[in-house]
Amino acid sequence: MIGKQIKQLRTQNQVKQDELAEYLGVSYQAVSKWENGASDPDISLLPKLAIFFGVTIDEFFELPYEEQMQRIENMMWRERRISPDNFDRSVDFLEGRLKNDPKDIRALGNLASMYNHRARSDHELASDYAQKVLSIDPEDKGGWVDFLEANNGLCGDEWYDNHFEVIRYFKDLLEKNPKNYLALYALLENMIADARYDEALPYIEQIKKVKKDHQYLLYLGDVAFGKGKVDEALKYWEQMVTDFPDIWQAHCSLGDGYAKLGMYDKAIEAYEKSFAMQEAPRIAEGLCSMAQVHEMRNEFEKAINDYKRLIENLKDDYGVTDGEQVDRYVREIARLKKMNKNTN
Repeated sequence: MIGKQIKQLRTQNQVKQDELAEYLGVSYQAVSKWENGASDPDISLLPKLAIFFGVTIDEFFELPYEEQMQRIENMMWRERRISPDNFDRSVDFLEGRLKNDPKDIRALGNLASMYNHRARSDHELASDYAQKVLSIDPEDKGGWVDFLEANNGLCGDEWYDNHFEVIRYFKDLLEKNPKNYLALYALLENMIADARYDEALPYIEQIKKVKKDHQYLLYLGDVAFGKGKVDEALKYWEQMVTDFPDIWQAHCSLGDGYAKLGMYDKAIEAYEKSFAMQEAPRIAEGLCSMAQVHEMRNEFEKAINDYKRLIENLKDDYGVTDGEQVDRYVREIARLKKMNKNTN
């Protein structure tokens, strides 16, 4: 570990092996051996190494940057709930990185993901407790509020349920970055969710210019649907696959449109096509939507099969056979089996 840390620090600081060797009074071959794991530096050199790189001696015994990042990212991918010790240890490492490099995007992103992971985990627990409250007293207002908050449900207060702050943020971001697709995407999704249809139209024109794909047709259909113009919405949504037949996301979005219109057989057909069009590694959002459609229709066996296919997709395309990514689908299968048994 010491050798890996020395190499990491040396390359980060753009120092050559012979420069470090000269400072320490050793040969550059000795430095090379440390970095390759063939030998370790004498313990008496550690204070000089620490001074040279501006770190503590303890940092030489920590995992190198890349391995630390992979450990943190794998932990978020695999674990449903991260232990407080592992969470705090990871945050300490990431915040330490930012002291050295405040623009380390990977460290910043992983900090955001860590807190979001904990928030999701906490909301799952909150949901469980709130459901227990409501099972005892269905009239309990506190349990009702807590369950809705934990599951991002609507509470009926327009000022609370809307996405005003999100919209404001992305409008400001687009002032500085008018061609930023992700900002346009997020802005339009949230505007349409809040029924700010007319306000969305100029941004739909903007996203049409930024990215030459089906997305603008999707949003035109969403606006028409929101205004109650069902035939117009269907026309826009079906035009997505007419104009962009080779984009799998267009077929998946068409499936979403069909589902909104209650055209469930056509929705499932579109979802299946969107999945079949892809090469590995396939993105399985169509299968997730199919599972929900099948469950809405009380077709529990088919929904169970959808989740089994999702598990197979993780195995075949991503080499993932265990951990939270698999377990969440296993939980859904168990829940659906119980529902199917109760129905029969």
